Amino acid sequence: MGLYGIDCLLLAFILFSLIVLASALDTITSSSLIQEPQTISSNNSRFTLGFFSPQNSTNRYLGIWFMSESHTVWEANRNNPLMDSSGILTISENGNLVVINGQKHVLWSTNVSHVASNSSAQLLDSGNLVLADGITGAFVWQSFQHPCNALLQDMKLSINKKTGEKVKLISWKTLSDAAYGGFSCSLEPRANVTELFVWKGNHPYWRSGPWNGTKFLGVSQNSSVSLNEFKMKGDEEGNFDLYFHYSDNSVLLTLRLSYQGKIRIQRWNSQSYIWEIEWLNVNSDCDIYGHCGPFGICNPSSSPICSCLGGFEPKNKEEWGRQNWTSGCVRRETLQCEKDKNGSQASKIDEFIKLERVKLPDRAQVLPFDDFKDSNGDCQTQCLKNCSCLAYAYDRSLGCMVWNADLLDIQNFSAGGVDFYMRLAHLEQGIGKRKMTTPIIISTLIGTILITSFGYFLWKKWSKQKGEMHMQIQNKRRMMQVKIQELPLIGFRKLAIATNNFDLANKLGQGGFGPVYKGMLRDGKEIAVKRLSRLSGQGMEEFMNEVELISKLQHRNLVRLLGCCIEGDEEILVYEYMPNKSLDAYIFDPLQQKSLDWGKRFNIIEGIARGLLYLHRDSRLRIIHRDLKASNILLDEQMNPKISDFGIAKLFEGGKDQANTTRIVGTYGYISPEYATEGLYSEKSDVFSFGVLLLEIISGRKNTSFYEDIESLTLLGFAWKLWIDANIVPLIDPHIYDPIFHKDILRYVQIGLLCVQELAKERPTMAIVLSMLQSEIIDIPSPSQPAFILRQTLSHTSKQVSKTGDSCSINNVTISKFVGR
Repeated sequence: MGLYGIDCLLLAFILFSLIVLASALDTITSSSLIQEPQTISSNNSRFTLGFFSPQNSTNRYLGIWFMSESHTVWEANRNNPLMDSSGILTISENGNLVVINGQKHVLWSTNVSHVASNSSAQLLDSGNLVLADGITGAFVWQSFQHPCNALLQDMKLSINKKTGEKVKLISWKTLSDAAYGGFSCSLEPRANVTELFVWKGNHPYWRSGPWNGTKFLGVSQNSSVSLNEFKMKGDEEGNFDLYFHYSDNSVLLTLRLSYQGKIRIQRWNSQSYIWEIEWLNVNSDCDIYGHCGPFGICNPSSSPICSCLGGFEPKNKEEWGRQNWTSGCVRRETLQCEKDKNGSQASKIDEFIKLERVKLPDRAQVLPFDDFKDSNGDCQTQCLKNCSCLAYAYDRSLGCMVWNADLLDIQNFSAGGVDFYMRLAHLEQGIGKRKMTTPIIISTLIGTILITSFGYFLWKKWSKQKGEMHMQIQNKRRMMQVKIQELPLIGFRKLAIATNNFDLANKLGQGGFGPVYKGMLRDGKEIAVKRLSRLSGQGMEEFMNEVELISKLQHRNLVRLLGCCIEGDEEILVYEYMPNKSLDAYIFDPLQQKSLDWGKRFNIIEGIARGLLYLHRDSRLRIIHRDLKASNILLDEQMNPKISDFGIAKLFEGGKDQANTTRIVGTYGYISPEYATEGLYSEKSDVFSFGVLLLEIISGRKNTSFYEDIESLTLLGFAWKLWIDANIVPLIDPHIYDPIFHKDILRYVQIGLLCVQELAKERPTMAIVLSMLQSEIIDIPSPSQPAFILRQTLSHTSKQVSKTGDSCSINNVTISKFVGR
C-alpha cells in the first residue's frame, strides 16, 4: 500500500474517532463516567450535567444547569450532598446511574429494577437526563419524571386521582442549600375539580383556583404570561398532567418554586444572559391562602386589605382591629331556609348578591350537567333547592359550581376572575319586612312620635351648625377664588366630558384627597384629573396647599399643574398626564423591573435630586415636600421623573431652617426619625426620604414589608449590614447589575446611606447630594449607621400621635399616624 493509501486510512480513522467522540459528549456508558471537574453537555450545548456548589456553600451536588452553574434546573443528591470534590457519576453493575463519593459510598441512584447492565445515560437537548436499557433502548428512567424545584418545557406535574400518587416540586431549603425545603407545589383534586397548590408544610400557602380546561380561574389576568400558558391533560385512569410546550425551540421558559414559596415563571434573555421574571404567584398578602379568614375577602388595593363579605361581620372585632383577620367573619342574619327548618313560615326566600371579578373560594363542587340546563339561572335554582348551598358561580367550560362549606380564600381581581353569587337572607337585601302584631304597631307609633320630636330638635340644631359650616366653606371657596387667579379655570362640564363622566375605566388611582382620572380634552391633549371627594371636609387643606404651591413652581422635574375647577361642590385639579404612571409601578413589579436598566435609573435618581434641590434652594419659595416616595414620582414619555402630590408640603419663610408640628403626616418607611419622634421637619427630612428612595431604586425592594433577611427589619438595615460586610452585590437588583457599573452603583449606595443617617445634621444637603451624584465631589465620606425606626418606637409614636386628635387622611398611602402598609 502506498503512502497515499496509508494517509487516507489515517484520515478516515481520525474522522471516525472524532465522530464517535462527538457522539459521546452527551452520553455516559458503563465504560465511562463523570468525575469532577468533568461534565457532559447536550448536543445543542444548552444544558450541562456535572457537579456544582450553590452560592455561599461548599456542598457539592450533581445537577443539570442551563448556561452556567447558577442556573440549575435539576439536582440529584439533594439531601445527601458531597462534602468535597470527590464526586463520581457512573453506571453501576446493576445498570443504574449512581453518584458515589471518594469512599465509594452511594449517595444517589436512579434505583430502577430489571435494567440491563449495559445501559447508557444521555443528556437530551431538552435538558432531560434519560437512562436507556441496553437491550431494548427504551427509556427506563428520566429526570423529567423526577423534577426538583423547577419545570422545563414538557416536564409534567401529575396526579393520579385514584391512587393519590403525585409528581410535585419541592423547594430548596435556602438559597445555599438544595435540600428539601418547607414548600412544595402539586396538583390537587378538590371535590371534582383540579387546582394547583403551593403547600407550606402540610398547610395550603397558595392555590390557583379550578382548572376549566383552558386556564386556572383563580389566577389574575393582569399579566400576559401566567399559568394560562400551561396545558392539562387527563385520562380514564384518573391521571392528570400539567405542562407547557412551545413549538419555537428558541423559547426557554421555566417555572421555579423558590425557597420562600413563590412560583416564578422565568424566560431566558439570550442577549443579556439573565432569567427575566414573567410572572409571580404571590405579589401581596392577598395571594396567601385564606389571609382574610372564612367569609372574608381580600383586595390588595384597599386599606385595610381585608373586609367581610356583604351580610357578614367580623367574628372577633378586637382581632380585626389589630389587622389579624384569621378568625374571619360570621353571618349577621340567619338564612331563611334555616329558619324554615325550625318551623318558621317564611314569606320571602333567600337571595343572592353578585361579586364581580373574584378569585373563587376553595372547595368548589361542580354539579353534573344533567342537573341543570347550562345557564347561570339554573345554577341559582339548584343552589336554592339545597339549604347547605352558600354560593354558586358559573363557567361556560366547567358549568355550575356550588359551595357547601365556609367560603375561604376569596380575592378581588382588577382583571380576570369570575362573577360569584353569594346567598344572603332576604333581610340583608334591605327590603325585608316583618309581620307586626297590634301591640307592636302601637308601641312603634308611640316610639315614632318620640323619635320624631327628638329628631326635630336635633334637626334645628344641626341646621344651625350646617349653616355656620356652609358659611365657612363659602368663605374658604372665596379665598380659593382669590388665590388661584394666576391658574386657569376649567369648567366642570368640560372635565366630565374629558373623563367620560369620571368613568371608573379611566381611573388612574387614588390621590391625596380623592380619585385621579385620565382625561382627553377636545384638542386631543391628555390630562390627569384629581377630584376632591364631594362634600368631604377632608382634603380641602391639601387642595389649597397644592393650588398655592405648585401653581407657582416651574421645573422639568416637578409635575405641572394645568388648571383647576371650583364649581358647586366640586374642587378639581388638572395636571399634565404622565403616560408611564408612577415609579413604584416599575421598581417594585418583577415584570417591569427589567425595563429600567441602570442608565434609566441613574437619570431618574438624578432628576429627583434636581427637583428637590429646586424646591429647597432654587425656587422663589422654599418648600419641604414631606411625602417623597416612589408612588409620588411620575414618569413622562422619556421616563423622566417628576415629583408630584404637594398636598402636605410646607413652605419655609424668612430665615427658618426647621419647624415643629404636632400633626405627623407622611408615609411609614420614608419619614425621618426626628420627624417621627419629635415632629421636627426640615430640608433634611426630605433628604432622608430621598436616601430611602435611592436605595429602593437600586435594589428594587421596598423599605417596609422587607423579608429578604430575617435579621433586618427594613431595607436600610439590610443595606447597612451588607455595607459593613463589604458585600453590597446582594442588595443590587439583578436586572441592573453589571461589573462595568459596579463602582458607580457602589457610590450611589454610599450616598443613599449618607442621606439616611440617624442625625439630621450629619446628612448632606440636596446641593451636596447632587454634586456627589455627578462625581463633582470625589472623596465621599463614610456613612454612619442609618436610622432604624424600631417597632416599639413606632408603637409609642403612634400612641402619641393619636392623642393629638388627628385622623387618617383619606389617601390610602399618605397617613397622619403610623400604620405599616
